Amino acid sequence: MAYYFSPDRKGEHPQGHLAEFKGVLQADAYGGFAKLYQANVDTEPRVREAACWAHLRRDFHDIWKATASPLAKDALERIGRLYDIEGEIVGQPAERRREGRQNRSRPHVNAFRLWCESQPVRIPAKGDLAKAMRYAVKRWHAFTLFLEDGRIAIDNNPAERAIRSVAIGRKNWLFAGSDAGGETLADAMIIIETAKLSGLNLEAYLADVLARINDHIVTRLDELLPWNWTPASQQAAHAA
Repeated sequence: MAYYFSPDRKGEHPQGHLAEFKGVLQADAYGGFAKLYQANVDTEPRVREAACWAHLRRDFHDIWKATASPLAKDALERIGRLYDIEGEIVGQPAERRREGRQNRSRPHVNAFRLWCESQPVRIPAKGDLAKAMRYAVKRWHAFTLFLEDGRIAIDNNPAERAIRSVAIGRKNWLFAGSDAGGETLADAMIIIETAKLSGLNLEAYLADVLARINDHIVTRLDELLPWNWTPASQQAAHAA
C-alpha cells in the first residue's frame, strides 16, 4: 500500500509519482493520467489503462435512482452479470480467471457495447444516460483489458476504500495544513492502511508503536513495520 501527496490536481503530479512505473493503472478517467498511457511510435505504452466498471455502474445507478429509467436499470442488470461471474472466480489463479472471463464474461461485454451503441438514437443526445454510454464506448479498450489479463480486477474499489478516510477527513484537516503536512499524512496512511491489510488491531498496533518508537534502535525500526510487528507485551512474555 502506497500513498503520495499532491498539493493540487495537476497532471504533472501523477506523472512524476509514476515516472518509473511500468504496468497497468486502474483508475477513473482523470485527465492527469492521460500522458501516462501514451505510447511512442515504435513501442507499447509504458502504462496500460484499465477502466473501472464500478465507476461506470455508478453513473447508471445515479440515473436510475433519480429517474427510474428502464434503460439505466437494463444497464445495471447487464453490468451485474459481469459481477456475478467475478464473484464465482474470485481467488482463482490468474489464468483461470482469464479463461472464465473469455468464455463467460466476454459475450456479455460485447453485448453491452452493442447495446450502448444502439441506444443513443432513442434518447436525448446531451442527457446523462447518453453521456454514460459514450463514456463506456470511448474508453472501450480500457474497459475490456480485464478480459485479457486475469491479474486485473474488474474495478478499483479496493483503492477507493483505501482513500475513503482521506477523502472524508480532508475538510477537517484543511489539507493537512501545509505541503509538508500532506507528505507526513501520506507516510502515516501507508502505515495505517498496511496495518489494516495485515489484519492487525489498528488501535493496539499504533498505541504500541508510538509508545516504543522513541527508544527503539534506529537501525531496527523495520521490526515495528506491520508485517514484522510483535506487541511489546508478547516480547516480554517470551523473555520471561
